Order: sequence, then structure tokens, then C-alpha cells
Amino acid sequence: MRDIKIMYLNPVGFDTYDSFFAEMIKENKFPNTEVHITSLPSTVGLMDNLEYRTFNALIASDLIKATRQASKEGFDAMIIGCFYDPFLLDAREISGDMIVIGPSHSSIEIALRLSNKFSVIIGQKKWEHEMHTTIKEYGYGEHLASFRDVNMRVSEFQEDHTLTEKKLMMAAKSAIEEDFAEAIILGCTLEFGFYKKMQEKLKVPVIDPSLAALKQAEQAALLKKNYNWKPSRKWSCEAPPEEDLKRFGLFSEPYQFGNRIIVK
Repeated sequence: MRDIKIMYLNPVGFDTYDSFFAEMIKENKFPNTEVHITSLPSTVGLMDNLEYRTFNALIASDLIKATRQASKEGFDAMIIGCFYDPFLLDAREISGDMIVIGPSHSSIEIALRLSNKFSVIIGQKKWEHEMHTTIKEYGYGEHLASFRDVNMRVSEFQEDHTLTEKKLMMAAKSAIEEDFAEAIILGCTLEFGFYKKMQEKLKVPVIDPSLAALKQAEQAALLKKNYNWKPSRKWSCEAPPEEDLKRFGLFSEPYQFGNRIIVK
């Protein structure tokens, strides 16, 4: 199996969660996969979440610059580590031969290989509108059974694991019994570490989005290496001309990530 190089980008300027993701990746990656867990610099703001469109908008420029830099550094794939899949299509446009992966898109693809209807367990009702819009844009709206919220902020998921698991279980059980969900997707990358117990108890697939994104990135990287299946640059996928980027003075300096943890 050929060596794979993946970047897991935590798309905020708050790097405390990077070590959590690094541990998850270390336990689940292929032996030949090297993963760089990075985050944006603190200059984008010290938000520890992207729960609001305002926060999303503030990271846009840095996320695009980070994507370009990851491509230049020779990564096979890059994961945008937020379930909103922020600026996924925008990042794909500037990614060169590097494949860009979104946790939401990855989770849905896996869920629909295992079921016909899925529900998404989200932290707050606030998230539903933006996530629902994204799922419909992907073309998966008819497969969505429901959203169920647990009234928790992103920062709370890893504070009290017993409480988080209890709330996630209650919401997932309601989604299955009342909304007829056949699979459950955990709708935040910080909801990691809970899927195994939930899956055992609920008897349906429970998709962890961080893990789903990692596995989709590894698979995409292998397909690129073995079959040259890489991003199209025709029509809607066309990238900005390099001469325009130079003329406009864009990407003239290497992008500096705020933090980087390398897992080999």
C-alpha cells in the first residue's frame, strides 16, 4: 500500500482541540498514512466553534489560503474539520490535485451505503437551518429523516462524557423510534468517542463524522494514487488562472498555520 499524506484542518484559531483529534487519528489511521493536524492562526479570532454564520464568514479567507498551502505542500487530501463543511466547494476549486473532504458529506455517503434514511444529532436547534440547506444542496434531502438537538454547545461535548452520551442516546433513540431513522449521524466533529457504545445499544449504524472524514480521505487518496482519480478542472470545477492569481497578488506568501501536530 502506498504512503498517504493527509491534512486534518481544524478551521478555527483555537488549537486546544487539535490534540483530541490527533489521538483519534493515531488510533484509527492506516499504518502508511501520515496526518498533519493543523489549525488556523489566532489572528482569525479565538472562536472555539463555528456555530454561527458570523464565525464562519470570518475564517473564509484563511481557510482558502490554508487549502492552497496544503496543496503546495503535497498533501493527497485535506479534511475541513467541521460538520458544517465550511467553504467546501470554494476550497475544492483552489486545491489543485489535492482532494478536499467534508465531514458532513463523508458521513452522509457512508450512512447511505448502510441505510436509506438517516437522522443528524446536533448540538443546538440553531444549527439545523444551515445544515439542512447544505444537505439539500448535496442532493440528499429526501434521505434525511430528521434533526434532533441535545441543547449543547460545541465546547460542552467533551466536558462530561457521561452527560454527553446520555443526551446523544436519548436524541438518537427518539430519531429511530419517532422519525424512523435507519442510521444516525453525529452532527459535530467534537461528538467523537461516542459512536461505539451508541451503535451497540441502538443496533443501527452510528456515524462519527471525524472518523468518517478520515476514512473517506484515505480512500480518496488511494484512488488518486492507484487510478489517478483526482479533482476535475473542467467547467464548474475550473480553478482560477495562475496568471490572474499572480496579477492580483494572491497567495504570494506561504501560509502560516497556527498549530501543527504530525501523526506518523
